Amino acid sequence: MRFFAGFFAFAACLSSPLAAQQPAEPAVAGRATPPAMTDKENLLLLDLSTGGRVTIWLRPDVAPKTVAQIKTLTRKHFYDGLAFHRVIDGFMAQGGDPKGDGTGGSDMPNIPAEFNYLPHVRGAVSAARADDKDSANSQFFIVFQPRLALDKKYTIFGRVIDGMQYVDAIERGEPPANPSKIVHAYIAADSPPAYVAAPPPPPVGLGAPVTLPGTGTSAGVAAPKKAATPTPARKPAPRR
Repeated sequence: MRFFAGFFAFAACLSSPLAAQQPAEPAVAGRATPPAMTDKENLLLLDLSTGGRVTIWLRPDVAPKTVAQIKTLTRKHFYDGLAFHRVIDGFMAQGGDPKGDGTGGSDMPNIPAEFNYLPHVRGAVSAARADDKDSANSQFFIVFQPRLALDKKYTIFGRVIDGMQYVDAIERGEPPANPSKIVHAYIAADSPPAYVAAPPPPPVGLGAPVTLPGTGTSAGVAAPKKAATPTPARKPAPRR
């Protein structure tokens, strides 16, 4: 009976939201106190094109400079409309680049590394960077599955506590053929509107009519030509 009781408790833990799985951290000497998970000033909301709103608990106690920059960029609407340009199944989804190829950033200064004790577990939100440890700027990645080899090599500044199913639905690819986007980003304290789904893309035109040689008869319309997609250089963060 003890086995079955333990099994059902474990299954309930797996199916519960991340917020319910994340207990309040005990006070540790020498560590700053984390904000409450209900503190709206430290809740980042991402409305995704995958169908819903993601809530991220920000951690200024471990990454104050990173959190401050993310908040500033969010309030400038920097992230609105940006795509997840690098998405690796079983690893992570990376976004926050206005160029959409992993090489871009904001006009704000780069952020010094704030490596901390938080682990790269499912739902962790971490700052992407180049080889220089102090090169993080606006890009970030959300972890699908634990990748503890990244611990203390990248700055974790938050964790998804609600809406992880919308992160799981982000289109995969490097880059994805049809990238998922951040429709809007908000700080919860700013009284954002309710989530509104992104409008569907306009239908693709079929092109000009085609005439068969020697007949003068229209054979319908030409299929649209797909533009060649150049292979972009990518920011090498994070490495698997």
